[in-house]
Amino acid sequence: MLVVVSYRSIAFALFALALLGPLLGSLPAQGTTLRTVQQSNSRAKYAPGDANRPGICMEMLRAVEQAEPGLRFSGLDQQAPLRRVEIMLAQGEIDVFFCLLRSAEREKQWRYLPVPLYRIQHMVAMRQDGGDEPRDLAELVAASRDKPVVVTRGTVLAATLREAGVAVTEVASDFEALQMLAMGRTDHVYGQDLNLQRHLREFRSGEKLRIAATVFQTDLQFLAVGRKVPAAVERLLLRALQKLEREGQLKAISDKYR
Repeated sequence: MLVVVSYRSIAFALFALALLGPLLGSLPAQGTTLRTVQQSNSRAKYAPGDANRPGICMEMLRAVEQAEPGLRFSGLDQQAPLRRVEIMLAQGEIDVFFCLLRSAEREKQWRYLPVPLYRIQHMVAMRQDGGDEPRDLAELVAASRDKPVVVTRGTVLAATLREAGVAVTEVASDFEALQMLAMGRTDHVYGQDLNLQRHLREFRSGEKLRIAATVFQTDLQFLAVGRKVPAAVERLLLRALQKLEREGQLKAISDKYR
């Protein structure tokens, strides 16, 4: 049988392929793997070796893999301090990171997906015999003139305190800060509620310390995405987070750590 194909049909087919080409090229390959890392010294977020409570961010990462089976994450055998995580994300050494607070400076370097992962509160830890609790930032500023407030190095929280005029000492982790508090080298440790609570549970002198009632600020943690991540992959991540939010899984994971 003789099949006749007109030049018009060929031209139309080529035109259709030209239109579909960019769309097809933007689709991620099956089984996309994104590079990431665990944050060290933040056991509320990442707790290697703890099968029951591996960290809120680790559990959310695994939930994303379940919600979007085409996505996988590598590099979770590595740990890095927060400042190193930021450098790796900005320089494209990792593709994504669970979980980061937003700031104007950070948003210049990478993107944030709009679905909030969980809420944190800025609070202070004190000794049980540490006297009156600061009721606001003005009182914390006054207290810091005697002994600087200790905060984890390179965090948005540290920047917030400095902008408010609080005298600060920055250290590697909340755990180190709590050690300084127990030894009397500071009267206040400023941190995220979930991190402080987790470290106090694990701190050998935790019964000597407490978390004050004042909430200085409330923030949201987000998934940060490097600028070189393809838009199609970013859409997959967003779709997974929207599904987890809609089904209440993000809230369930967050509630587990409160």
